[in-house]
Amino acid sequence: MTRPDYRPPDGHRRLLLHVAWDGAPYAGWQSQPTLPSVQDTLHGALARLGGGEFRPVAAGRTDAGVHAEAMPAHVDVPDTFQVPPTKLARALNAHLPHTVAVLHAADAPAGFHARFSCTERQYVYRLLVHPQRHPHWHGRALHVPQPLNPDAMNAAAAALTGTHDFAAFATQEDRQTVRELRRLRVQPGPLIWEIHVHGESFLRHMVRGLVGTLLLAGQGRLSPEQAESILHSRQRSQAGANVPAHGLSFTGARYEGFPEIASA
Repeated sequence: MTRPDYRPPDGHRRLLLHVAWDGAPYAGWQSQPTLPSVQDTLHGALARLGGGEFRPVAAGRTDAGVHAEAMPAHVDVPDTFQVPPTKLARALNAHLPHTVAVLHAADAPAGFHARFSCTERQYVYRLLVHPQRHPHWHGRALHVPQPLNPDAMNAAAAALTGTHDFAAFATQEDRQTVRELRRLRVQPGPLIWEIHVHGESFLRHMVRGLVGTLLLAGQGRLSPEQAESILHSRQRSQAGANVPAHGLSFTGARYEGFPEIASA
């Protein structure tokens, strides 16, 4: 199948950025009229270098408080833009706050669009499973003081993986609610547990609702059969509560047809 060809406006060229940020100070990626956003913060730094005619576009629109470890984004700059890609990350970081950093910059492949060309988005939700809190993980992982059963969590996760109607896990969603959940897997650790969530796209708060439901399974309050029943109910009130945003990080994206963009 021929991939769509997304081109920058005439007289412009497209640059590819990989961006990381601490989500705590921001209302998410997307520009907000009265609240700080990562998009506006990055746009302001680009403007100071003479490349701020268009706002940058990211692979995904993260919620308020969600972090990003390697978010692909593109920006269209005039052909006359003076900063070469090899020096752009350092130049942008000189104008960005400590909560946002550009990790890498390069010319984007022909026909590339950071959002519309993306074929998979990857998230990790981190749990600090320990009786006591840990300062190192403050703001990066949800503290769960009671023990969890990882086998029960993965059994529930298996019942939810695949192509389904995920209305029961979405918040105030007016789009169609069928999605393909390609990976939902709990990886326990001695201190930090990771819940890996992969799919082409997600509904509003879907990932956080899935994690909240898996926590019920880990606490012995939900069986795989009950998880499947929640899925079929399409009722948000049946699933677990949305976990806090601070444990969630965007960790990578895939772009089929663009082998020059490394997978995370």
